Amino acid sequence: MPRSRVSLPAAAVLAAAAVSVPAVRAGAAGPARVPPQVPGAVLEPVALKTLPGWREDDGAAALDAFRRTCAGPGPNPPQAEAVTGSPADLAAACAAAAEVTPEGAKTFFEARFSAYRIVRPASEKEPERRVGFLTGYFEPELTGSLEPGPGYTAPVLARPDDLVSLAPGETAPGLDPIYRAGRHTEAGLVPYPDRAAIEDGALGERTRPLLWLRDAVDLFVLQVQGSGRVRLPDGRGMRVLYDGKNGQPYTSIGKLLVNEGHLPINGLSLERWTSWLRANPDHARRLMRMNASYIFFRTEPVTDPALGPPGAAGVPLSPGRSMAVDGNLWRYGLPFWLEGKLPGQPGRGHLVVAADTGSAIVGPARGDLYVGTGAAAGRAAGDLHDRMGFVVLIPKPASDQTEAVQGPAKAPASARDSAVPEAGAGEPRP
Repeated sequence: MPRSRVSLPAAAVLAAAAVSVPAVRAGAAGPARVPPQVPGAVLEPVALKTLPGWREDDGAAALDAFRRTCAGPGPNPPQAEAVTGSPADLAAACAAAAEVTPEGAKTFFEARFSAYRIVRPASEKEPERRVGFLTGYFEPELTGSLEPGPGYTAPVLARPDDLVSLAPGETAPGLDPIYRAGRHTEAGLVPYPDRAAIEDGALGERTRPLLWLRDAVDLFVLQVQGSGRVRLPDGRGMRVLYDGKNGQPYTSIGKLLVNEGHLPINGLSLERWTSWLRANPDHARRLMRMNASYIFFRTEPVTDPALGPPGAAGVPLSPGRSMAVDGNLWRYGLPFWLEGKLPGQPGRGHLVVAADTGSAIVGPARGDLYVGTGAAAGRAAGDLHDRMGFVVLIPKPASDQTEAVQGPAKAPASARDSAVPEAGAGEPRP
């Protein structure tokens, strides 16, 4: 799904690069920090060095993901000012990260950030100090063709020219808030056609097919994940990226399959529900059309096969190090420490970077880890549904950040010269 650079405007990085950051002795005591106020959570200060697994985790890999996120100009549209994480302070940390060696990664994060464990208060059904929840997502690899034909019957549609998308929190007069997009009419903005209407041709010449996939199930998978790689008959590959949605409410096909008794909830993997849909085409069409939401795409070449598609922060996702968060609460670019064992990963914790978001990623202790590309990544993502502790790393004020890493640093050239990216995220996973 997607959905990765420091999500900060280039101007903020420039401003931060101009800030004079006085040197402070490593380990010197600083002023007491007041934890940020985050809706639905209590933030408790914690020392990074005391976290189980902190020393064993690959700090260099996390630093690489952080610097990659730093290199971008920020999401489009920008995040709200009230989102936790000062753009100027984060930009100052980004500027300093440019000169950090791999061996100095842990020292960098310890010196430049204050860490807070995210604790959710008790609910009616759960006790005090609830932990969070982590899922995984991936980039599927599909086969397709630039022309329709036998074996290539499902069109991947480009963004329609009359689609009006609403920014997070934005509303339109006369349009029910459940709709996140619409189209202009003489009467004002009205809901955009739903999935069934689009499949029946409601958009006419407002859109065009970019390519064709083998069937409607592959298209549905692409829309759930938000992006994918497609292999053409001549061997060429291309990336298919999110370029907007019709704004209709999303309905999980996994829940529909379980509620109707077709599949049990235990072991409901991607492979299992897609196989069932292909084996039951009549039910499949009906169930998929019950999800009114519809995703549109654009294409681009695959420039670095080791990286994923751009996330909501606008730069390529780093497998195992980029995480989708609630973009209404957390600023893209913030590091997070995951307190727990991840499937297939060594150690007892993992440092990741907020670089994406998703429709189902809601709340302060909710994350969706980008696992990678292909079938193996898909299986790993399907296995990742675990309770998880979250620790957020908030950049210290620019004037207080410790010069304990590599001395004064400058903003990377890519941050100074960047252009505005697009945002993108797919559907919640079934």
